[in-house]
Amino acid sequence: MIVAESIIPIFALVGLGALLRRFGVTDPHFLKTSDRLVYYLFFPALLFYKIGGSSRVPEFDLPLLSAVFASISVVFVASLVFVKVFRMHAFHVGAFSQCCYRFNTYVGMAVVLMAMGDSAVRDFSVMIGVAIPFINLLAVSTLIWFAETAAPLKNRLWLVLQATVSNPLILACVAGMLFSLLGIPFPGFVDKTLYLLSMVTLPMALIAVGGSLRFQVQDKGIHWALWAAAFKNVWLPIVGFGFLRIFHVSEMAFQIGMLFFALPTSGAAYILSAQLGSDANLAAQTIFFSTLASIFSLSAVLWFFVL
Repeated sequence: MIVAESIIPIFALVGLGALLRRFGVTDPHFLKTSDRLVYYLFFPALLFYKIGGSSRVPEFDLPLLSAVFASISVVFVASLVFVKVFRMHAFHVGAFSQCCYRFNTYVGMAVVLMAMGDSAVRDFSVMIGVAIPFINLLAVSTLIWFAETAAPLKNRLWLVLQATVSNPLILACVAGMLFSLLGIPFPGFVDKTLYLLSMVTLPMALIAVGGSLRFQVQDKGIHWALWAAAFKNVWLPIVGFGFLRIFHVSEMAFQIGMLFFALPTSGAAYILSAQLGSDANLAAQTIFFSTLASIFSLSAVLWFFVL
């Protein structure tokens, strides 16, 4: 029952987003606008509010970060070995590989908040602020290496650097940590404004996630999507469990780490694949399968390790 209370509300909103899109209540223009609002305004405000408003100065949990970096690296290498062994066409590789380890930040924040509370949200925020640049580097490097586009390498490398440095989620995490070092509370009107912004964030984000899910039956590529979803929602949690034990992380950090590893693939995989000349349809199918699979992977983590 406790697992259901933590999982069902989140995926109910994702499902609501899919239904609203299906019946024409929302459309691609609305979803694109809401996604931009969440990415550039609401979610950064939530991260800044949760980190900067904490009475406890956020710290880098080195054992947890080491386990996260090691697990992602192993799955990244395994994905490239997989595409080599099975002779996957270069057009599919960039999309396939990044879908094996990218994570949906919005679902992650919602699950951690529902299951573990504000204290865990702060630690989760710091963790993703460090993990996102590393994941972007791996994903975009693979996309560039296997891309069939004729764009100059220098231009694509600049795109990687620009996207990482200007990432609003990373900037919000850094700003929140810097503000928390001051040891002063938010002024009342700032606190209430950020609180209202944060209340909007997760419902809008989850509805946008559901509305953005797209699935097209393509017999030639569907098996690659299923394999990528298996990497993300089966093998990454298993590998992550091993590294969390190896690095002897604390109990709360272990729970945060396992929830992180069980998350669905990020919608950013579709956008990057389309921008950098990889198979965007494969990314879309993987996101669809991974989102469905994450209902079970997150429920298993909550049942065995968190609640």
